[in-house]
Amino acid sequence: MPPEDSPVPTEYPPSLGRTARRQLALAGFTTFAQLTEATPKQLLAIHGVGPRAIRLLTDELAERGLTWRAP
Repeated sequence: MPPEDSPVPTEYPPSLGRTARRQLALAGFTTFAQLTEATPKQLLAIHGVGPRAIRLLTDELAERGLTWRAP
């Protein structure tokens, strides 16, 4: 596991915030394609991932023609 202040390589934009990017990566989500395997509710359960992060990720997924997994 990388140190807490170490950057984790992901596809996510810096506007998402370092904590959210790091915690998503530690949970196994480093690409937008991997996010399509989850629901927003599942990601909200991850520390550091809040409603703002979900809004940003939803917009980014839409720009790529991707969507969340259906609940």
